[in-house]
Amino acid sequence: MTKKAISVFALAVGLLIVSMPLLAHHGTSVFDTDKTLTVKGTVTEWDWSNPHCLLQFDVKNESGQSVHWIAETQNPANMVYAGFGKASFKPGDEVTVTLMPTKNGLPYGRIKLVVLPNGKTLNTSGGSTNGDSADSRGTSKSGNYPKQ
Repeated sequence: MTKKAISVFALAVGLLIVSMPLLAHHGTSVFDTDKTLTVKGTVTEWDWSNPHCLLQFDVKNESGQSVHWIAETQNPANMVYAGFGKASFKPGDEVTVTLMPTKNGLPYGRIKLVVLPNGKTLNTSGGSTNGDSADSRGTSKSGNYPKQ
């Protein structure tokens, strides 16, 4: 009976050890959720993939040096409904990004909204705030997938 109890306990501990990193992945503890930061930069890469889309861009700091930023969004399936697509950004685009910065001050954050070179604003919590997106007019989202 004791060997069986020890085996069950060891199995339970093993499962907890394996599952804890999975729970930690989706937390926001790394971000300062009480702050937003707006930076203007040049897109270097737009990674449209799971589990998060990543926008990489370079920002000139006060001394004129380039700082490489990475900003994440949700997964592509969710971002389609917010007006984002695989072709939303291309290298060289000048964008203004508003994000939740990290608590440790590293050049990384979670995107809240992005202003594109043409003035269109993509909002991660509600789609396009100007421009000609069907979402911004309140019409049906069906068929409103981005063109590849």
